[in-house]
Amino acid sequence: MRDHIQTLIAHVNRKRWWHVKPADASAYKKRGKFLASSFEEAEFYGRPGDQPEKVTIASPVVGDNDTIERKLLGRVESHPEITVRQRFALDAKLRRSALRKGYDSVVLMSKPGFQKFKREGKIPRSLELNILDLRCLRTL
Repeated sequence: MRDHIQTLIAHVNRKRWWHVKPADASAYKKRGKFLASSFEEAEFYGRPGDQPEKVTIASPVVGDNDTIERKLLGRVESHPEITVRQRFALDAKLRRSALRKGYDSVVLMSKPGFQKFKREGKIPRSLELNILDLRCLRTL
């Protein structure tokens, strides 16, 4: 799996990422900066910026939603009925835990995508990235 992670890091660092600015200007300090792997995926959250962004990550926590929560919190706290406010609070809690454990980012995959990644090292086409340490961002 370690080799798969290194391949994923190189892939993430080569890619262009799309971002939708949050309404709350302090959101980055609370929850990190969320990026989508395509303009179309970012549109789900609102109007993406006109230019994609680049990142340089080195130590991501990788997995599907449940795996990431278990790694960082020891249990799964999200559920289908979670409110936006609860989700934001959970994202902030995940960010704090990840930074304490030495991670600079979160790479989120779907459950089937993560299973295939673990088995075969195949990187899913659709990824979500949460930059926890804003020093990982770079300009084009």
